[in-house]
Amino acid sequence: MKNLIFLLFLLPLMAVSQGSTDYPVITNLQLTPLPGKIVQFEQGLAEHNKKFHADGGNGARVYWVSSGKNAGRYMWVMGPTTWSAMDTPIQPEKEHNDHWNQKIAPFAETVGRVDYWRFHPEYSNFPADFDIDNLLVFVMDIKPFKGMQAIEIVKKVQKLYMEKYPDEPYGVYVNELSNLEGQDLAWVDFFGNMNYMSRPDTFPQDFETVHGEGSFMKFLKEVEDSVEGTHEELWVYRPDLSGLGPKVTAASRQ
Repeated sequence: MKNLIFLLFLLPLMAVSQGSTDYPVITNLQLTPLPGKIVQFEQGLAEHNKKFHADGGNGARVYWVSSGKNAGRYMWVMGPTTWSAMDTPIQPEKEHNDHWNQKIAPFAETVGRVDYWRFHPEYSNFPADFDIDNLLVFVMDIKPFKGMQAIEIVKKVQKLYMEKYPDEPYGVYVNELSNLEGQDLAWVDFFGNMNYMSRPDTFPQDFETVHGEGSFMKFLKEVEDSVEGTHEELWVYRPDLSGLGPKVTAASRQ
């Protein structure tokens, strides 16, 4: 009975996260340097990524979190790769692991956070190649049994974006593992200059233009019924610490 109850809690998000047997997965590792050891930490991280994570599915980018409760931390992002590809260790395996343990681990807090996010191209938009600069990361804490309803919410926002902002790149990601930290579904906007943040907020008006008069208040009720809470963070791409460069090709995200 206990296993059955646990399975029932997982089903809503499993229905979203599963489908094909091999799909794109992003690994996020949150890192916090020790006080007074930031220089050594960054030196080791840059060296490690440029040596072991410079291309392919093991390629990694580093972002500095500039807002919210995680401000000042670093987000190490690898992929997209697949679960099956993770069965093959990064080579040479011992050299890779030793380098991390000697050049990064001694200068970072021992407790970090790791999440595996499934990328959903069918809800995302990458209309053209672009260079990564800044990310606005919007994360949803989904209520139990409300995973499919949350995806319907995403679809409505997607329709708005496709009609009003068809040239703007964004990605939708669903956490592959259940958690109690509210890290369930993420919508990530990719943008260049920070003046992007000063644009007028016309979302309610745009929503009603696309979905009809009175639709926005209904939408808010749907969000209230399905979502426990949300939070946003600004991430700044650090090319000096990354293995992968800034270029993202549209073809790789379809």
